[in-house]
Amino acid sequence: MALFNIPQFIDIEDKIVGPLTAKQLGWLAAGGVVLLVLWSMLDMSAFIMAALIVGFIFGMLAFYRPNNQSLLVYILSVFSFFTKPKMYVWIRVPEIEKAKKKAVVKKMQAATAAPKGINENKIEEITDLLSKSNLKF
Repeated sequence: MALFNIPQFIDIEDKIVGPLTAKQLGWLAAGGVVLLVLWSMLDMSAFIMAALIVGFIFGMLAFYRPNNQSLLVYILSVFSFFTKPKMYVWIRVPEIEKAKKKAVVKKMQAATAAPKGINENKIEEITDLLSKSNLKF
C-alpha cells in the first residue's frame, strides 16, 4: 500500500525569504528599484521626501490586505466598479405567483375583517355547559 502526502495548507502562500512571500519580496524589490532610479535623479532633500512616499506605497502593496485580498486586486476592483456600466436586471414574477399572493392577501383580509360569531347568549350557553359538566379546573 502506497502512502501519499496530501498538501494541507494550499491557500497559504509559501515563505521564500524569512517571513516574506514571493509577492511581498517582489513588491519590495520593485520599490527598491524605483528608489534607486529616484536617488540618481533627485537631490538629497527631494529624494528623502520621494523615498517616504514611494516606501509607503510599495509597503502597502506588499503587506496591506483589505478584505483578505491583495491591495492591487482591491484597487483594480474599485477602478472597474467605477468605470464599468452597471446593469440592473429586473426579473418578472410569473402571473401564477402574483395570483397566489393576491389570494393569500384576500384570505388574510377576510379573516381579519370577519366578525367573531360570539355574543352574550353564546357565552352563557358555554358557561352553562361547563358548569353542568363535572370537570374541575
